[in-house]
Amino acid sequence: MDSGERGTNGAGEHRSPDRRTEGRLLPHREEDGTGERPADTDAADAARAADGDERAFERLYRSHVPRIHSLARRMMGPEEADALTQRVFVRAWRKLDQFRGDAAFGTWLYQVAISVILSRRRTLGRRREREAGPASLESMSGRRSRPDLAVDLESAMEELPDGAREVFVLHDVEGYKHREIAEMLDVTEGTSKSQLHRARMILREQLTA
Repeated sequence: MDSGERGTNGAGEHRSPDRRTEGRLLPHREEDGTGERPADTDAADAARAADGDERAFERLYRSHVPRIHSLARRMMGPEEADALTQRVFVRAWRKLDQFRGDAAFGTWLYQVAISVILSRRRTLGRRREREAGPASLESMSGRRSRPDLAVDLESAMEELPDGAREVFVLHDVEGYKHREIAEMLDVTEGTSKSQLHRARMILREQLTA
């Protein structure tokens, strides 16, 4: 096996990503029960993992991967969620020495995830701008109408415009305040509020059609 990858063990279970590379995609795996653990347990495993204990990082991964995958899927769609989840945990693995325990490990990891996801969104946005002409960009700015299709909330969220989708997920799904969202997205609180209003109006229209 390539030294830059983590494979699977004999039981077919995925190991944590290697600090040196993103390795193979670690698919999202649901945990039994809530998957939540005491904060002090996470902190202890984070300290062990920072010292190179891969088993400790594996425990952190299994505990937190459902929430991180859910965030990635809601903000970027199912086609990006697996790869982004992998990137988040690779980034966390490499930055473990920066976790000081001032906040819960889950909170720290969530901030890492937001950073990775927003970076990916910016990259895709620049790529679309290069590849699409003005007419194409104008058509991409609006949501396609699908009057003959009854969509649920998750499906409708996937088609929200950039900006509106991010704010909706962070505010209405994850519970962040507009001040916090403004800091995360580098926008004003007013922009966050207007994007949330826009997202809610679009969702209301689609879900009541």
